[in-house]
Amino acid sequence: MQTTAAGEAITEALRVIGHAQPRCGATKVVAIDGPSGAGKTDLTAALAEHLPGAHVLHMDDLYPGWDGLAQAVADLHDKILAPVARGELAAYRRWDWEHDRYADWHSLPATPLLLVEGAGSGAGRNADLESVLIWLEADRDVRFRRGIRRDAEAYRPHWRRWAEQEEALFLADATRSRADLIVDTTTP
Repeated sequence: MQTTAAGEAITEALRVIGHAQPRCGATKVVAIDGPSGAGKTDLTAALAEHLPGAHVLHMDDLYPGWDGLAQAVADLHDKILAPVARGELAAYRRWDWEHDRYADWHSLPATPLLLVEGAGSGAGRNADLESVLIWLEADRDVRFRRGIRRDAEAYRPHWRRWAEQEEALFLADATRSRADLIVDTTTP
């Protein structure tokens, strides 16, 4: 299904999540994916308010810098989803964007519902362990303005190379084509 209205998107996402079955051991994993600036973080926060007990994982914590999209997709599988599927403790090192290096370790608590938010969250081998894929998209200029508003001028020099990584990943993976729900956020 494709939708544009925010309330309609939340209602439909909750319906799809409610009908999904766990595919990652006992955990139902929901990937909220799409290009930078599409509104993934906002939708995830809204969903988390309606899903008490859901744990949220932000891909921003996994990307090892501005050239790390592909690595984060692999790390999501190897360090988080695969261990969870086996009933093991999942742990990852958070990326410290300010100091451009890995920082503290985080473990992922056992949870029946995991919302994974960020570009690449539904890509690669992760798709086999995810119950729901929600794809967000918006006009490129709108996404750029949102990115600058969110990250200030620190984002501007990285926009093009990050966008190129996203485009390559999404094209090779055909992520959007596997989405259970597509949300166009061009118009708030």
